[in-house]
Amino acid sequence: MNIKADPTEFAGKRVLISGGTKGTGRATVERFLAGGARVITAARGAPETIDGVEFVEADLTTAKGGEALAEVALERLGGIDILAHVLGGSSTPGGGFVALTDDHWLSELNLNLLAAVRLDRLLIPQMIERGSGAVVHVTSIQSVLPLPEATTAYAAAKAALKTYSKSISKELGPKGVRVNVVSPGWIMTESSVDFLKRLQAANGGTIEEARQVVLDSLGGIPIGRPADPHEVADLIAYLASDRAAAIHGAEFVIDGGTVPTV
Repeated sequence: MNIKADPTEFAGKRVLISGGTKGTGRATVERFLAGGARVITAARGAPETIDGVEFVEADLTTAKGGEALAEVALERLGGIDILAHVLGGSSTPGGGFVALTDDHWLSELNLNLLAAVRLDRLLIPQMIERGSGAVVHVTSIQSVLPLPEATTAYAAAKAALKTYSKSISKELGPKGVRVNVVSPGWIMTESSVDFLKRLQAANGGTIEEARQVVLDSLGGIPIGRPADPHEVADLIAYLASDRAAAIHGAEFVIDGGTVPTV
């Protein structure tokens, strides 16, 4: 996608994006690069090279991985001005709550909550020292609209991330560090396309029919489609920018109207 952005919007800004090698994370990396930022990200395996991006091979679901990324970020960039926590996902089996073992729960918590908590603890103090910084946590509408058959642990972890974000916003706002939350609904990423193909293979029919099955399970999306990753990335960039200087401790939902309440 051709990203239209002011190439000087984030000039001089140092941005760390967790989960920035594919999907919404990759779109977020591209959006900040288009705005002139210096960007660092990490993944468990070496990705396709992204021009202009500092990359660290690290597993952010572990304390050691978070420490490795933070250390390299401070060493190579001299500090971080913007933290965008995009890392997340669900790999637990279906079958409801009884199918979830302790290991399943710990895996979801490490990926969707503690990865962000650890990086915050390592990198926000240097923001406080400067008296400025912006943090954006990506949660999910499943924090209020969980799918009990398969995503109980994921939804609970994302809800915890949202509550944690609100809590630290009260602490950090007076110190010059803004914290906000982006809560997407269904995003059409590469993994979503793969999921539709698996659904098609299991049930037969067309990709469009598989897509409709997902829409029906969500209760429909009023705008008729999932979000594009770059649309979510643009919202993250807005909240991290000076244009949103008075926005703090807030949640921004980007779900095409999926959640049926206000």
